[in-house]
Amino acid sequence: MITESKVTGIFCIADDFCKEFDTELAKKSVTSTKESPQRRRKRMMSDSEIITILLCFHFNSYRNFKHYYLGCVCVQWKHLFPKRFSYNRFIEVMPRCFVALTMFLRLVCFGECSGISFVDSTYIPVIHNKRQYNMKVFKGIAEKGKSTMGWYVGFKLHLLCNEKGEILNFVLTKANVDDRNDDVINTLTDKVFGKLYADKGYISQSLFGKLWNNGIHIVTGLRSNMKQQLMPIYDKIMLRKRSIIESINDMLKNVTQLVHTRHRSVHNFIMNLLAAMGAY
Repeated sequence: MITESKVTGIFCIADDFCKEFDTELAKKSVTSTKESPQRRRKRMMSDSEIITILLCFHFNSYRNFKHYYLGCVCVQWKHLFPKRFSYNRFIEVMPRCFVALTMFLRLVCFGECSGISFVDSTYIPVIHNKRQYNMKVFKGIAEKGKSTMGWYVGFKLHLLCNEKGEILNFVLTKANVDDRNDDVINTLTDKVFGKLYADKGYISQSLFGKLWNNGIHIVTGLRSNMKQQLMPIYDKIMLRKRSIIESINDMLKNVTQLVHTRHRSVHNFIMNLLAAMGAY
């Protein structure tokens, strides 16, 4: 169970960011006039409180967000959140913090590239294979793909991290999108330089050339049917350090509960994904 002092610490970090974010957003927003006045009434709960509740969910042992909100937030932490929404209202308002939570991840939670990066993808099933034809929430959005564990229906999360285990960037795609897709790689490696270590699924001569022109040297292992080539001992050692990003995927799935089949809307699925990475 997360302590109240940690909840307060997370809230302070989120609140400081939200204040600066609102200040910068106000500079870019259109000013109200008499002909078109704008309502700027504040909600009972601020964005920082909503972000704190979303992040703290992934530190607890709860497997159901409704039980967590009604049993923990509304009972044990009622003095920390005196002006609380009802559960239904919280679920309704939660997607409105999407932009603030995304910027919070990029500017506060994510790390910086140091010249050594690791890239990998992991599967995110959203429904059991036996119920794929009865899918309603993700119908027309989720696709069927295959991972090392077999076929699944859902999405694929592409992650990029540094040697410290800090997430640098991520891309969420459908399950049938290749890891070497140009749009995925260009988005992931937007602010990356130096060495990029990947598994054998990223072997591509054209991909190597494109990244090399952008100042990135991608290093992968060799398949058994490929001609053996000499590799510096440093690159061999760093390829063994790919367990860093494998550990991140494991924590996102088994600790922060990123994967489950109880999603009731696409918006809440995205918010759960962002909050899980923020909690990590």
